[in-house]
Amino acid sequence: MNSDSTINHRYSVPLIALIPFLLIAFGLAWGILALYILLPGPMTTMFGQLSGHHPLFILAVWSPAFAAFIIIIRYVGLAGLRRYLSRMLLWRCPPVWYVFLLGVPLLFYAGAAVKGNLFTDPFPFNSLPELLSAIAITLILGPMEEFGWRGLALPLLQRRFAPIWAGLILGSIWGIWHLPAFLLSDTPQSAWSFTPFFLGSIALSLIVTPLFNASRGSILLAFLFHLQLINPIWPDAQPYDIFFFWAAALVIVVINRKTMFRKTRAITLVIPPTVNREMPEDFTEKTSP
Repeated sequence: MNSDSTINHRYSVPLIALIPFLLIAFGLAWGILALYILLPGPMTTMFGQLSGHHPLFILAVWSPAFAAFIIIIRYVGLAGLRRYLSRMLLWRCPPVWYVFLLGVPLLFYAGAAVKGNLFTDPFPFNSLPELLSAIAITLILGPMEEFGWRGLALPLLQRRFAPIWAGLILGSIWGIWHLPAFLLSDTPQSAWSFTPFFLGSIALSLIVTPLFNASRGSILLAFLFHLQLINPIWPDAQPYDIFFFWAAALVIVVINRKTMFRKTRAITLVIPPTVNREMPEDFTEKTSP
């Protein structure tokens, strides 16, 4: 058996699964939002005005996660899904990454300082229950995407590409996936410009890729990083925060250049071999698929 066959044999979720994953993630999200864009009257009459809290909007946001779950069940069944979800229990990584996660708000404050609203914008919540409610809603919205993007797509891409290129590709896909939300007046993205957001998505993908690999494929840390990005407490720094995230991305890529430009330490398995164990050595790629 040649090396290619050996590598492919040990992957329970094959690289080709990336195609149906993207079709489901884009089809579900873009399909829902396209109906509101093209048929705003009938859709509003039948389902109500679309907003960031609307069930259909939440369904669109969760589409990468649903797509990942569907793909995993298709290839490895419910037992494999449980093993996949065990990656939410992975928390070990170099401590410097936790320092960085705690320091993410500083990038928003720096962007707000450049924008000029750091000390002028009022705190967005009037009471503790209102604040806790907003954080709870945030917790179950955007971070859920990571079950698809970093949970499934990134390991698959890293089988073919070094982490730097996998991060760039996935960041572009991630940014484009959000596009329809910018065309609807009642979504959070409607007040933003798409181009800075798209460029920011690529920078964020470059940041989270080495974090993902350093944590042996932890979905939990990608989840926490995403939560920091959309935490409603941080000031509105659009679009100036993008400059600071790109600066952070470039520094992180340079520091991690030995692993970013090589596949030797890239996480390429989607399903852990066993439940409730740290990822073994063979969770990283040793040879090209």
